[in-house]
Amino acid sequence: MLAALVEAMVAGPPAQASLLGPVLQWMRPQLEQRLTQLCLNVAAGGQSGLERSLREPCRQLAGPASHCLIKEAETSGRSFGVITELVAGRFGDDSEVVVKRCAARLLGLPPDTLKEVPMRELKQRFGLPPG
Repeated sequence: MLAALVEAMVAGPPAQASLLGPVLQWMRPQLEQRLTQLCLNVAAGGQSGLERSLREPCRQLAGPASHCLIKEAETSGRSFGVITELVAGRFGDDSEVVVKRCAARLLGLPPDTLKEVPMRELKQRFGLPPG
């Protein structure tokens, strides 16, 4: 039974989307917390007064961003890889593809527009800390 489930998950994008979508949705609150914290770190720069005033806008931004990330994980067929990377606590190739696709969509661009742009450049452009 477990072997059949694993085989179905790696068989291709349609199986991944239908089987792993609920897992990603289950992980969404944790993802939104991480996105909110990242937003606060970048936007407030450690200033507590600014952080307090930006907490709600960052939380509101995290919702659509997490929805986009989950949708792009499913659309790109990278759900299994993203889940594996999230569980391992690392940012890998699958997560990178999904983040780039989502960033492009949020900017109103076709999903593969940022495919060849190094993450280092995207982080720098959006004012995110390296690493």
